[in-house]
Amino acid sequence: MIWDRQAKGFATVGATAIVALVVEAFLVFSRGTPAPAPVPAPIPTPAPTPTHHQVQGPLLSPFTGEQVKSLQRVLAVKIGNTFPERPATGLSKADIVYLIPVEGGLSRIMAIFSSHYPRAVGPVRSARQDDMKLLRQFGRPAFAWSGAQPALEPRVGHWRIVDLFAGITSGFYRSFDRPEPYNLYARTKTLLRHAPHASVARDIGFKFGPAPPGGHRKKSASVSYPAASFRFTWSARQRRWQIWMDGSPAYTTEQNRPLSAPTVVIQRVVVGLSPFLEQGPIEPPFATTVGSGTALVLRNEKEFHARWSRPRPNRGTTFTTDAGQPMTFARGPVWIVYAYGPGSSPDRGGKLVPVGTPLGPH
Repeated sequence: MIWDRQAKGFATVGATAIVALVVEAFLVFSRGTPAPAPVPAPIPTPAPTPTHHQVQGPLLSPFTGEQVKSLQRVLAVKIGNTFPERPATGLSKADIVYLIPVEGGLSRIMAIFSSHYPRAVGPVRSARQDDMKLLRQFGRPAFAWSGAQPALEPRVGHWRIVDLFAGITSGFYRSFDRPEPYNLYARTKTLLRHAPHASVARDIGFKFGPAPPGGHRKKSASVSYPAASFRFTWSARQRRWQIWMDGSPAYTTEQNRPLSAPTVVIQRVVVGLSPFLEQGPIEPPFATTVGSGTALVLRNEKEFHARWSRPRPNRGTTFTTDAGQPMTFARGPVWIVYAYGPGSSPDRGGKLVPVGTPLGPH
């Protein structure tokens, strides 16, 4: 046992000496050649922890709630809506269609395109004073129009728009199947080349999703101006509201079925009178789209009572239910009718003024 302990001790000492000799020999051999600095082992990068902001769903249009590949520029076009101007061209591609009262109790259309652009659109007609505030909520949209009354026309170019006036912009043409001024059309591809910096689609207050609680079963609803009428009838097969104008289904030149929309908003606004006189001379209707009021929202074969609010011109219009919850729209194009609400002028077709009255405000 004693010998074993001694032997193990000698062996340990011997091994230590051998290791020391080897290390010394290595140092002597490598003298003058510095040993390379040790390279630290790479530290693995931990996988990022998923967060709520990193989870992205499909890109949806703020105008229709439908999936889009990208948010595209906004093109607004003023379109005629009398018997000689029907059927219109391009409306089936519109994201939003506004029906607006004008002089004589008639109506005009403001069509908003962004998700899809038709090849051609028209008949393009003249601007009105209320178009300015209507368009402000879209940022700086491209606006195609054919003219305006003499005192208003020079002002339109100073609105917050990309000015696509037919008198200075290429892309407009006349058809041969209708008389002037009902035959002016525009090629949208050419119009958009003139508007590279127009605003893209953005939130204007619309909310899309399942219908809110409540509502009343509704098969049809109507709105009338002194010389124009609109009716919206529910189609169970299409699950959309079919559009009727002046007693007939509304068609476009590019499709063989009537126009329809999954959501229709009858928005009651104050319709006053504009000082920019139209032919007559007459003070034309002026729809006030900034403020607040009531509305009827048609969706899913139901009618919902709602309130609308737009506190400033550069803000969108929000809609809420009677319970104060967001009034959601069905996904797809939205049609909005500006109906005469409380406080509107009794001269609903406009007011005749004496000959010689200045054309505009003074």
